[in-house]
Amino acid sequence: MKPEKLTVIKRELSGLSVEQLTDLCLRLAKYKKESKELLNYLLFDSDDPLAYAEKVKSYLEEDFKVLPRPYYQSSKSLRKILRILNRHAKFTSSKQVEMELLLWFCRCFVQYADTQTRHKPLQALFLRQIDKMQGILKKLHEDLEFDYKKEFDNLLLQASDKIKWINPSSYI
Repeated sequence: MKPEKLTVIKRELSGLSVEQLTDLCLRLAKYKKESKELLNYLLFDSDDPLAYAEKVKSYLEEDFKVLPRPYYQSSKSLRKILRILNRHAKFTSSKQVEMELLLWFCRCFVQYADTQTRHKPLQALFLRQIDKMQGILKKLHEDLEFDYKKEFDNLLLQASDKIKWINPSSYI
């Protein structure tokens, strides 16, 4: 079964009453957790995306604090945190919020993860986020880009002090 195009769906939705739209939204939210979270964001938090990012950070902070020490479980937990973080960044559809969340993730990685490990997946996870932030930096407004570039450079210097396998000169 092939779904209709968005323009057709939009036309159909515009013809529905408020009560029917409410029922459709609730029915969508009932079946999938991600839809419910998106609806929650749109209704309650969309007016201030940076405050929403702070809520996401405080929600995920506990997961960083209880990060397991063995590198395999640690990398699994970090991927889970990153998956949740990316989902919430996608809700906001703001590059600034995404940059804020990724900077926070990398700072927490440096602080809580086992940075002495030679486990390649753990290293690749961190380096991918660094590369992702470089791409986002280019898409930001020039004022924001300047501010976040400073934070990004500070993060790299902080990471190079604690992590042997990172070379900040290849990113700065």
